[in-house]
Amino acid sequence: MSLPIVAIIGRPNVGKSTIVNRLAGTGAAIVYDEPGITRDRTYVNAYWGDRDFVVVDTGGLVFDDDTEFLPQIREQAALALKEASAALFIVDGQAGICAADEEIAQWLRQQSVPVVLAVNKCESAELGLSQASQFWELGLGEPFPMSGIHGNGTGELLDAVVAHLPLAEDLPDVDEVKIAIVGRPNVGKSSLLNAFVGENRAIVSPISGTTRDAIDTVIERDGKTYRLIDTAGIRRKKNVEYGAEFFGINRAFKAIRRADVVLLVLDAEDGVTEQDQKLVARIEEEGRSCVVVINKWDAVEKDSYTIYDHEKTLKERLYFIEWAEMIFVSAKTGQRVEKILELADVAAAAHKRRVTTSVINEVLEEAVRWHSPPTSRQGRQGKIYYGTQVSTQPPAIALFVNEASRFPENYKRYIERQFRQQLGFVGTPIRLFWRSKKVREVENTGSPTNRATRVKSH
Repeated sequence: MSLPIVAIIGRPNVGKSTIVNRLAGTGAAIVYDEPGITRDRTYVNAYWGDRDFVVVDTGGLVFDDDTEFLPQIREQAALALKEASAALFIVDGQAGICAADEEIAQWLRQQSVPVVLAVNKCESAELGLSQASQFWELGLGEPFPMSGIHGNGTGELLDAVVAHLPLAEDLPDVDEVKIAIVGRPNVGKSSLLNAFVGENRAIVSPISGTTRDAIDTVIERDGKTYRLIDTAGIRRKKNVEYGAEFFGINRAFKAIRRADVVLLVLDAEDGVTEQDQKLVARIEEEGRSCVVVINKWDAVEKDSYTIYDHEKTLKERLYFIEWAEMIFVSAKTGQRVEKILELADVAAAAHKRRVTTSVINEVLEEAVRWHSPPTSRQGRQGKIYYGTQVSTQPPAIALFVNEASRFPENYKRYIERQFRQQLGFVGTPIRLFWRSKKVREVENTGSPTNRATRVKSH
């Protein structure tokens, strides 16, 4: 990243994610009244005055406990400090100094990054100074009283922070491909992200529900920029209780909506489950392009026919996104991981493709020549007048016909296949809108005249 980075550091439940959302002006980080909600590094853009920078949220630091995810959280915080220009150490003004604060302060004094001390939860301006004054004892300089919820003291705090930041380069607008990595818990989404990045960007654990936030990571390959969005594992709705997992799954759905391409990650040993099918339906409903990634391929015993048998079975189960490319990979060994980005490029380009009206009508003319619309028992035949593309992301084409009801579903699917084959819409859904013109004879000075009286969308 070319923008300077500010790392948010502190023990659990001092309000770090609330402050991240305050600085970024968004609800990017999950806030919930429970310790340990944030685990991975979560990056968001922020600015103060004329200065742009990146804020990285980290998990709550606990040094004397190695249970569950705490060692990995410490590793993520250390990585955040390593790339940061400044650290913002958050403490709880209402709770006062505790042993954990002193331990973190001692650790920060050993780092080379300048530290600004923010005393959060100072909701009252009168009490704020007295609440903050006790934190002089930490030996990290002036403590700034502030409130992440109400915004009190944020300006003075940011003045102190940006004083430590280098001037950012004037960056051109970057045309990036946004890729959301989604799937059920424990299919290897975070492992896949780490394989792309080449480091432990996200915590990987066999414990279901390790990732909670939607984590953005920007990488470059061959002069192209990709924004990878790791998401929480999506379980059945009936198994999800209100809380951190609920918010994480909502972030995952939002990540699907803002992505150019969705990587649907499946477990090669599990195959396609009912929950996977529901996720596929969600991706198609949102109109996102998609690449199906079958992970843990290294764990499958195979012969020369295995991959073809698996591919056939998977396509039968995922028939409603038959347009999506499929790839078998191993995030653990790195097998074919880089190939995923090539497929994502193809899908993203198709998702944004706009085709001229003349080309669309050439495809229609050839399609009708090879297979004309069927004739009904009443002797009525469907007729396609012309087509034109009306939007992109996903591509949408309006087809103007004499009566949409005269075109059965199998013929509509035939026309869609022709567009895919002739125009290269690989990896993206396309929308076809069949618009009818009802024709009637109208007496006009004694002679019949055909006139279009109504246009109805189907």
